[in-house]
Amino acid sequence: MNGCTVSLVLGVPTVRRQKQSYLVNTVSSLIFDLTPAQKNDIVIVIFVAETDGAFVSSVTESIQKSFPDDVKSGLIEVISPSTHYYPDFTNLKETFGDSKERVRWRTKQNLDYSFLMLYAQHKGTYYIQLEDDIVAKSGYSDTIKGYVQQVVTEQWLYLEFSQLGFIGKLFRASDLPRIVEFVLMFHKDKPIDWLLDHILWVKVCNPEKDAKHCSNEKAKLKRTFKPSQFQHVGLHSSLPGKIQNLKDKDFGKQILFKAHNNPVAVLSTSLKDYQGHSLDKAYRGEDFFWGLTPVKGDHVLITFSQPQTIKGYFFRSGNIETNGDKFYNTTVEVLPNDVSTLGTSTDVAYPTYFSDICSINICVCLYTGSFVNGIAEGEVDGALREIAAIRLVVQSDSDVWVLLSEFLKLKQTSESHKDLNNNNNKQKAKHM
Repeated sequence: MNGCTVSLVLGVPTVRRQKQSYLVNTVSSLIFDLTPAQKNDIVIVIFVAETDGAFVSSVTESIQKSFPDDVKSGLIEVISPSTHYYPDFTNLKETFGDSKERVRWRTKQNLDYSFLMLYAQHKGTYYIQLEDDIVAKSGYSDTIKGYVQQVVTEQWLYLEFSQLGFIGKLFRASDLPRIVEFVLMFHKDKPIDWLLDHILWVKVCNPEKDAKHCSNEKAKLKRTFKPSQFQHVGLHSSLPGKIQNLKDKDFGKQILFKAHNNPVAVLSTSLKDYQGHSLDKAYRGEDFFWGLTPVKGDHVLITFSQPQTIKGYFFRSGNIETNGDKFYNTTVEVLPNDVSTLGTSTDVAYPTYFSDICSINICVCLYTGSFVNGIAEGEVDGALREIAAIRLVVQSDSDVWVLLSEFLKLKQTSESHKDLNNNNNKQKAKHM
């Protein structure tokens, strides 16, 4: 996949925090609804900006455990500096009323950004600077690429996809060496967002003209896209003791579930819903389903009012805000309307109790797939013809709650679930 140059490189520096790490949630948000094609055109570089080998290893192991397939494919990389990378910070000059600790923090941060940018410069066409405590807007990848295409022939130094600090700033990868060169010249003097503004000043401001002229000229070299595609969510700053309540007012609403035109059905589940986030509402496209912690044997049952000829199915658990609440070790089963078709099916069959929808005590149900990374997607053997019901079955106790944010059935007359998504999708959202 990512051995070749991609369109977007996402740079995520992370450091040891005293209170809470947001890194896994940040990465989960970045990859939550990426399609396989989008994953093939993105690299996420996590820079562990520490020289403590044990800490670097713990972060690496956490990422590998949380995203094994994405690390293996090359979508996610984890890097760290040499133990000799950072200089002695003890003799830094205190400026702008900042404490010695804050001056050290912002100086090191400039070196962190510089390292990450230089590493990323040959990996993609564009580089986006992020932080380890943000959440991405659903669909951010296509939104960013679409806007870049609109302005690709124009003159600009960077595009803003968030108005907070250095978050969401997109640069041409070819410009990164010159930007880093400037930052390193003054890395002890000012924070990087101030230095970035100085780069604009050096490029276009005429000392013989007034501040308004300078401001207008600088505005031509940066473009701000709205709504913002990244929101800051961390409360505890990487600077020890600092509480950071920054929120981007232009981030707007977040899509928490997607609705589709599903066949009329009767739904039941052994899971207890949380605060009215019911299965029925989710199936009708009015909400997401949120259930308390599943245990082995818990199920979600969809019984069609009229048997359906189904090409495949798609279920998404978790959403971009609550991405950890997924189905784990959960299988998908289908019940044919005519069990005599089982003899012609190539799927794996096994007997199981389906007495809640069968007129006899035992029916034969087909196992067709399972949830992987929160998603269950698969095909249903056409030899089964009409399907009477689909069931999700939890195979082991879970440690977390579960959230279903998307139900989608594929009928044989449909081209793909993407077509249904484009034609019938109603998107619901709420404020962060």
